[in-house]
Amino acid sequence: MPQPPPLFLLHGWGMNRTIWSPLTAQLDGEVNTLDLPGHGQTPWNRAHYTLSAWVDFALAAAPPRAVWVGWSLGGMIAQAAALRAPERVAALVGIATTPRFTQASDWPAAVDAQVLEGFATAFSENHQGTLDRFLALQLRGDPAARQLLRRLREELRHCPAPHPEALAVGLEILRHSDLRSQLAALRPPSCWIFGERDTLVPAALERDLRHYLPQATLITLPRSAHAPFLSDPLGCAQQIRNFIK
Repeated sequence: MPQPPPLFLLHGWGMNRTIWSPLTAQLDGEVNTLDLPGHGQTPWNRAHYTLSAWVDFALAAAPPRAVWVGWSLGGMIAQAAALRAPERVAALVGIATTPRFTQASDWPAAVDAQVLEGFATAFSENHQGTLDRFLALQLRGDPAARQLLRRLREELRHCPAPHPEALAVGLEILRHSDLRSQLAALRPPSCWIFGERDTLVPAALERDLRHYLPQATLITLPRSAHAPFLSDPLGCAQQIRNFIK
């Protein structure tokens, strides 16, 4: 029986690879994680100032062919990589992610653009405080939000703080990127996992995403917010295993 391809995991804005530890403990086979530019142990390079540059960075670090698993901002990078280099992406798993993070008249299940604009303004004045508020926003609605927030803060203390320029670039990617028009060309099979109580990437996105990807596997995990792999790592891992099989 052939071995399944390795997994390649990309974290979200302001986080680092350690965020995946509850999920990786539940996964089988080869699992690879990466610190995005200016996050965790990866130094900041001013050449990494666009989504395309972050995709280049991820492709250079990824196995030759893998199942790409991306959370939030990491999911947008994984989508862009699957569109750019489908031969490298055996399958795509997006966790609490979207091809467009901000609302539009034809894209209601997303973040109000003014919310992210407010974060960008606040970030220029106090990046650490803004990051902390964003952490809390990601977990809003989760029954275990308080405990998860403590865990997130503890995980972040074990690694270098993200570089302010990397955080600013990540926010710009979240605010301005829109991959919807390219999704029809997405060749790798895809699975999208949402949190029932997510306020940043609402589970209602399933309906709109189905319009662009009618063959995709769409899953909503109950009682989870924007980090379902932390709220329910076992359930999230099981969905990933089922999809790969």
